[in-house]
Amino acid sequence: MRIANVHGRVVLVNAAGRALDIEQASGGLFGADPQALYPRWAEFRRWARETGHETAVLAPQPFEPEHLGSPAPLPRQVFCVGLNYRDHAAESGFAVPDTLPPVFTKYVSSITGPVSTVSLPEGGHTDWEVELVVVVGKTARHIEPAHAWDHVAGLTAGQDLSERITQLQGPAPQFGLGKSFPGFSAMGPYLVTPDEFTDPDSLELGCSVNGVQVQKGRTGDLIFSVPVLLARLSAILTLLPGDVVFTGTPSGVGMGRSPQQFLATGDVLVSYVEGIGELRQTFTAA
Repeated sequence: MRIANVHGRVVLVNAAGRALDIEQASGGLFGADPQALYPRWAEFRRWARETGHETAVLAPQPFEPEHLGSPAPLPRQVFCVGLNYRDHAAESGFAVPDTLPPVFTKYVSSITGPVSTVSLPEGGHTDWEVELVVVVGKTARHIEPAHAWDHVAGLTAGQDLSERITQLQGPAPQFGLGKSFPGFSAMGPYLVTPDEFTDPDSLELGCSVNGVQVQKGRTGDLIFSVPVLLARLSAILTLLPGDVVFTGTPSGVGMGRSPQQFLATGDVLVSYVEGIGELRQTFTAA
């Protein structure tokens, strides 16, 4: 099952790529707000199965990628995992984490949909980091890895843009601020439920700048897999329905290149995750 946010309304996307408005199709049982769907995720899944969402009463309508917002536009918590691929840890000059990777946040005002125009911070070094993103569908506290997928609503593609000067300046790094300029947290185009994948633990992901591929990897190479990440996070705090987890980026970021490469005015960054779709961001001057 695929969920999308079209003009701020949550929809089901059918096999033909057309949108079925959930509020209208359910007769108001579920509202239009995409974020409000996650606390009722189990109930929603039952409704979708029982009604046969592909052939619901209303005819699904066409939409354009530019109409899409993030499938989780206002999460209560955003978790970002660093150094979760060995090659990326190496290019960043850090040791591979053993028991828990570094975890930080991105602020929700930075969240945008899959097609956007991003204003580059003046005098900055803006970098790319393609990531698989998990959206939580069930409250999780002290869960075991074997049961972690039961707490996942779905997966989406994410781009963790990072302004490296802000991120690394000062007596201590400012990860949250350096990664939270407007448009720095693109997600989409869809939320895809885990059952749609042959193996949700092994998906290809990558990104290109102006048509030149700069990152390519597989989520099967994550040091801490999705189930392990959710288990270890839930051992410390409570994961809430609709929370977002950026799971880490593979090697190939601009800061790790020689010479270093950062995004410039006019650049087009295209990011993708296998079985989910792509993000497209165009960059302009501040």
